[in-house]
Amino acid sequence: MRLAYIKLAYYKPCMKKEDLDKNVSFILSDVSRLLRKRFDQRAAKQGLTRAQWRVLAHIGLREGINQSALAEILEVENITLGRHIDRLQDAGWVERRSDPNDRRAWRLFIMEKAHPTMRQMQKISIETRAEALNGFSAEDEDVLLRALLRVKSNLLDQDPNKGEADKTASK
Repeated sequence: MRLAYIKLAYYKPCMKKEDLDKNVSFILSDVSRLLRKRFDQRAAKQGLTRAQWRVLAHIGLREGINQSALAEILEVENITLGRHIDRLQDAGWVERRSDPNDRRAWRLFIMEKAHPTMRQMQKISIETRAEALNGFSAEDEDVLLRALLRVKSNLLDQDPNKGEADKTASK
């Protein structure tokens, strides 16, 4: 125990604050956190969490998707997604319909009641993005987007589980 204390007493950080301020990973994490926080501040009045909004948005883009496929897209467990869908269904925003090809599966659809809220949430998304990109030219935005897409692509290409996801998607 004493040895561990001595080692910690002599620990000198290998990074300085200036290094963190220039570290892409830290900056991306901070930007992501700030975007989520700002979105949540604006969206609080809608009675919808960011997680529920993500579920609604993806169902809206893929009407009739089954719950398992949506859980994979959102990278959440089926049980977690099920709880979100339960709440959205209780609120009258989402409808589960049985899958004609698999009686164990449910297909998900947006209810008419959800459309005004979805439009408002989309407006909040646009406002938050505009605030974040304030002062950027269209060219600056394009350069940023292309750079982020390249980072994403690089990470996906190097993902050791990439083959696993491809196998699961083809089932």
